[in-house]
Amino acid sequence: MCCVGGVGSCSDTGKSGACGTMLEEETDQTYENVLAEIQSFELPVEATLRSVYDDQPNAHKKFMEKLDACIRNHDKEIEKMCNFHHQGFVDAITELLKVRTDAEKLKVQVTDTNRRFQDAGKEMIVHTEDIIRCRIQQRNITTVVEKLQLCLPVLEMYSKLKEQMSAKRYYSALKTMEQLENVYFPWVSQYRFCQLMIENLPKLREDIKEISMSDLKDFLESIRKHSDKIGETAMKQAQHQKTFSVSLQKQNKMKFGKNMYINHDRIPEERNETVLKHSLEEEDENEEEVLTVQDLVDFSPVYRCLHIYSVLGDEETFENYYRKQRKKQARLVLQPQSNMHETVDGYRRYFTQIVGFFVVEDHILHVTQGLVTRAYTDELWNMALSKIIAVLRAHSSYCTDPDLVLELKNLIVIFADTLQGYGFPVNRLFDLLFEIRDQYNETLLKKWAGVFRDIFEEDNYSPIPIVNEEEYKIVISKFPFQDPDLEKQSFPKKFPMSQSVPHIYIQVKEFIYASLKFSESLHRSSTEIDDMLRKSTNLLLTRTLSSCLLNLIRKPHIGLTELVQIIINTTHLEQACKYLEDFITNITNISQETVHTTRLYGLSTFKDARHAAEGEIYTKLNQKIDEFVQLADYDWTMSEPDGRASGYLMDLINFLRSIFQVFTHLPGKVAQTACMSACQHLSTSLMQMLLDSELKQISMGAVQQFNLDVIQCELFASSEPVPGFQGDTLQLAFIDLRQLLDLFMVWDWSTYLADYGQPASKYLRVNPNTALTLLEKMKDTSKKNNIFAQFRKNDRDKQKLIETVVKQLRSLVNERSSPRSL
Repeated sequence: MCCVGGVGSCSDTGKSGACGTMLEEETDQTYENVLAEIQSFELPVEATLRSVYDDQPNAHKKFMEKLDACIRNHDKEIEKMCNFHHQGFVDAITELLKVRTDAEKLKVQVTDTNRRFQDAGKEMIVHTEDIIRCRIQQRNITTVVEKLQLCLPVLEMYSKLKEQMSAKRYYSALKTMEQLENVYFPWVSQYRFCQLMIENLPKLREDIKEISMSDLKDFLESIRKHSDKIGETAMKQAQHQKTFSVSLQKQNKMKFGKNMYINHDRIPEERNETVLKHSLEEEDENEEEVLTVQDLVDFSPVYRCLHIYSVLGDEETFENYYRKQRKKQARLVLQPQSNMHETVDGYRRYFTQIVGFFVVEDHILHVTQGLVTRAYTDELWNMALSKIIAVLRAHSSYCTDPDLVLELKNLIVIFADTLQGYGFPVNRLFDLLFEIRDQYNETLLKKWAGVFRDIFEEDNYSPIPIVNEEEYKIVISKFPFQDPDLEKQSFPKKFPMSQSVPHIYIQVKEFIYASLKFSESLHRSSTEIDDMLRKSTNLLLTRTLSSCLLNLIRKPHIGLTELVQIIINTTHLEQACKYLEDFITNITNISQETVHTTRLYGLSTFKDARHAAEGEIYTKLNQKIDEFVQLADYDWTMSEPDGRASGYLMDLINFLRSIFQVFTHLPGKVAQTACMSACQHLSTSLMQMLLDSELKQISMGAVQQFNLDVIQCELFASSEPVPGFQGDTLQLAFIDLRQLLDLFMVWDWSTYLADYGQPASKYLRVNPNTALTLLEKMKDTSKKNNIFAQFRKNDRDKQKLIETVVKQLRSLVNERSSPRSL
């Protein structure tokens, strides 16, 4: 109303001032609009007021005037309205005063009623409160039941976890933990017990890791202790699998070798059948006892630990730990005992432990994923193989028993076959066997050297006597001897060789068998086996047997008779070499006509031994001659000879006759050479006796006696003690002595000096030095024994002749020794 009134006043004022300018009308209209906006409370006052002050100068004053006018108009309207409603207000107050008494009465009644209601509702309130309390309890119980139903699965799972931990079902426990964390704990995560459980799970996981690792350590310790049993079982299985094929091979070989023999060199079929039958029976007995590796080893700790670490996401740690520990165990397994080479049990224990180790690794490789890999096992095997080869090469070098080396070879073959069955490469082991084969041959050679020595020691070096057909057949069955002349002879008779020959022949065959044993199961062809047998047999003949023969020949107690028998024995052994070649051919089924077949060197072996024996015969025969010559007791000053030959020389000739009779069994050239050598040595010894520097004087009587002895030597040579000499070949051994003695006997110095140097000289073999030496000894004797010779004209002439001849001989000797003569 004020605004309306104010506006009306302003408009009246404007009408009375119609003479004002258009500018004032616009200003008034603007103020009215501003006031209308202020009263409407729709726009911000600040903007409205700012528009008032921004229009004109002195706008504030004008606006305040307009505002005051508007306020007065509103006051008037308010007063009018109050005056209009005053009577109604008064009437209302009057009515209220009238009602106050009734209100007080009503208040009293209401208060009384309220009191009565309060008194009556107290019991109800108590019951109501009880009901409310029960309702709250019921709601709480319902809530608790709901929460417990929510928590019970968690508690049940946690209880299950505890039971699994107590029962050591750790893998299941880890799975239960995963379910608790992923499914159950989110339902009750707000509860404290859940937080305690959550905090306890990492500790349980660590406990499981420690327990499973402890189980793994126990497992590793257990397989380390039982690896030899595991390896033994695996090797038995591999050997059992190989038995059938090996048995067939042996049967085929026996069928092939049945009834094949040359001169009683029969392959011992019955012995092989017995060995094979015994082997098959033994394998049948052991078949039921063979267990699998899974029966011997409980691998569950490994699986369990692997699963546990896989679930825990720490599989790499487990793999590294397992591989590290197994490598340590591998180094321990590969470390041999210092005395391993002493017994086969030491080698067997070494091999079984290694096999057990790698069988376990192979099983782990195939039943687990990633715990060990093929690359890891190959690397471990290569490291182990290098160590194994080094150990075997070192320890086998100490083995001196061929049986032990053979058992070692068999163990290596079974060891290699077993690991090859598990996929491990074993070619280097078979290469090692070739090295051990050479060592085996060396041990065999040493053993057979002792066998040969024993045979030679026990031999009587006499022809084998036989008195009946049975004894003859026994010798023939042992040694391939063929002699139609001996067969025609009646009993008793003698074989030309001694007992050592059949024994040596049998032992050579036994050596071939022993060498063949090593070649079995080496996966080599028959040609290679044949070559091995022939080479080893050649070593036996050319080195061992040859050395034993040479040592036997050089022994001091071996006499001429024994040497003669040795030569005969070597001749027959040489002839038997072809039967040894046939014997090897029957074993290997490789023809001797094959291009690369090695020949036996028995011919050269026994020929060398025979030559050594022949040389020893010559030496011992000469030594025996020297012994007889040393018995000579000449009286070099005798005036007349005894008229017969010296006793020592006759004994010597008788000895030579008996010896040369023994030589009738020798080859002709050997006997002739021995006889010629003996005569030459006797001639040389007699010549040296005359020219001995210690002999100062020789009388003519002594020369005549010496001439008688030389005549006996010539008679012996002419009697042909050994057949086969042509003419007087043997007598030429004494030609030097004969010409020298003839010169002194006939005293034909003029002829000697005149014909010296002429091819037709009668004394061509007389050396001037020799003649001079002997003549000087006779000259000195003439001087001492003929003190009064100077009173006799003949003696004086003879002495002058000797001196003249001595001077001429000296001149001749000087001419021969002068440079011009040279």
